[in-house]
Amino acid sequence: MIPLQRPRLQPHLAAELARHTAAIRTAGPNTATGRAAWHKAVRQKAQLRLMLRQMAPGLERCMYCGDNLGTDIDHFEPIAQAPLRTFDWQNHLLACAHCNSNQKRDRFPRDPDTGEQLLVDPSREDPADHLRLYLASGDYDPLTPKGAATIEVFGLNARAELVRGRRMMFTVVKALLLTWHEAAPADADEYAEALRLLHHADVLRAVLRLRGLPVLAEAVLGPDVLLALHQLARTDRRFR
Repeated sequence: MIPLQRPRLQPHLAAELARHTAAIRTAGPNTATGRAAWHKAVRQKAQLRLMLRQMAPGLERCMYCGDNLGTDIDHFEPIAQAPLRTFDWQNHLLACAHCNSNQKRDRFPRDPDTGEQLLVDPSREDPADHLRLYLASGDYDPLTPKGAATIEVFGLNARAELVRGRRMMFTVVKALLLTWHEAAPADADEYAEALRLLHHADVLRAVLRLRGLPVLAEAVLGPDVLLALHQLARTDRRFR
């Protein structure tokens, strides 16, 4: 997971979503009325999906696992628990079918004492405050109860293909950094763009964060990769 910037809705779309919410309120807000209204809102869903694809990491990756193509509009707080948030733009994230239908479904854990949500919303907070990615193993370590719940609900460590994918992507990121550093100027932009659009954007972000930890960075990356990383950050603001 990486932090994401949510764009503002165009006024006409915001007004349409508000009208749908008002209709659910009038009909009696429950799971059935929320899901029925969502099912019918074909045009609005298409517009929302386009905006979510634009804010998604990499090449339209799932905002939870970062690996698969984001195909579904997920209601972060599920319709079953909050029907009046069915058309709330702040409640929409792009998910792959596995994360949406197999992992999360209608799960939305809360702290039993405070009622606070226990899933990380990457559009509102920095996942790195709750999750630490170990690059060499590909595993996530929870830093907070919210991090632990997020790892469990989305199976971030339980799904072997995700762990292995992150581990392999670390190798790819290091190789691309070295290739970029040695490339002719005419080719350097292509390698930088490949880095930016890789699957598992959380791996690249974890590597970039190492720049603030020089001793650890050299141990994890090695001096040559670290030099390339510093040079990339100095020359391309997208990697700062």
